[in-house]
Amino acid sequence: MAGGTYTSQNKVRPGVYINLVGEKQTVGSIGERGTVAAALTLNWGKAKSVMTVQSGDDLSGLLGYDVSAPELLLVREALKKAKSLLLYRLNEGTKATATAGSLTLTAKFGGLRGNDIKVAVKQNVDDEALFDVITYIAEAVVDTQTVATIAALSGNGFVVFGGTGALTLAAGVPLAGGANGTVTNQEHTDYLTQIELQDFNTIALVSNDPALKSVYAAFARRLREDEGRKIQVVLANYPSADHEGVISVKNGVKLLDGTVIDAQKATVWVAAATAGAAINESLTYEAYEDAVDADTRYTNSQTVAALQAGELLFTVSNGRVIVEQDINTFTGYTPEKGKAFSKNRVIRVLDGIANDFKRIFESFYIGKVNNNADGRSLFRNECTKYLNGLQALGAIQNFDSQADLSVLAGADSDSIVIDVHIQPVDSVEKVYMKVTVK
Repeated sequence: MAGGTYTSQNKVRPGVYINLVGEKQTVGSIGERGTVAAALTLNWGKAKSVMTVQSGDDLSGLLGYDVSAPELLLVREALKKAKSLLLYRLNEGTKATATAGSLTLTAKFGGLRGNDIKVAVKQNVDDEALFDVITYIAEAVVDTQTVATIAALSGNGFVVFGGTGALTLAAGVPLAGGANGTVTNQEHTDYLTQIELQDFNTIALVSNDPALKSVYAAFARRLREDEGRKIQVVLANYPSADHEGVISVKNGVKLLDGTVIDAQKATVWVAAATAGAAINESLTYEAYEDAVDADTRYTNSQTVAALQAGELLFTVSNGRVIVEQDINTFTGYTPEKGKAFSKNRVIRVLDGIANDFKRIFESFYIGKVNNNADGRSLFRNECTKYLNGLQALGAIQNFDSQADLSVLAGADSDSIVIDVHIQPVDSVEKVYMKVTVK
């Protein structure tokens, strides 16, 4: 379904075209969420495809490790906040291999984890004509098959068996030669082509490559403005994006166990937290779980400068590591698009309205309802109910359905024009108190 913004009523494709603008003011004046996407270099797993991971899933077969393993650090950080992680393995890598007599052993996937696999061939205790072929990963048994010949073996979640003829005894043959390989920018381009077909709220880039940052920022702009997909991307140290669809992370954190998560890696947590935040929720002063310090601390003047530049950063407050302010990179304020558009809570409200109106219209109205007074009245009532629901949640305020919403016939017989005025509710972030002593 087509979408995006419009300058005039000249669209060809059926769809929903929405402009988000603020009321004209002086420059400088004051659905369901929870899915984050990330492409990572991993030691194991199916490459070049999107995998859906949720908290509580057993990842040992899918990614080769328990979720608590250091190798899955960023997966674990994402699942601290997101309901679902759309995970994409960028690297295909080299598969580890070995032989045991006539039996050939090949890791199911490329990557370093393949070097932790070994296979033993033992005599079956009940039948001397049979052999027990046991697959281990990091000394843990993951598969046992009792067979008479190589041809009777079936591949398992970790090893592909090959060869012909008889089996020979082997105490434990380790696979070797597995490597992660290198990732080029083309892998990221291929990833964006695939992830565009999925539904998600945010996407994280774990890289400091300026070219990739530019590609991801352009991806967000295109989806938001041309496709009507109101998503956000999270990048490290890229405030020059100057766009509400791009969040720039300035620093990272230190975890309780000593692990340092720099700004590039912290993009995953920020993207997950942003995706998981409700439409009426701000991440300002949100604590980073298990963090004991920022990886880089900044002075008050440096923090102020970073916020003014549109950078999200972590600071230490009352023993917690917190998000200083939940902002994006938009700093180019105009009379129609003011400072409020730099606040991610406000953007979540606006994006929610745009995404939900698009979904409601596509699912229940487009091609199904007459474009006459009765049909437009039906849709207007739908919009009113939705916006009143947002007001009840505290996401917007001062909404008056009679004064702030109109649904009119468009220039063409098959189009309608919706004009809605809303006032998103921000969170209290600054308290100015005057204490007078008598």
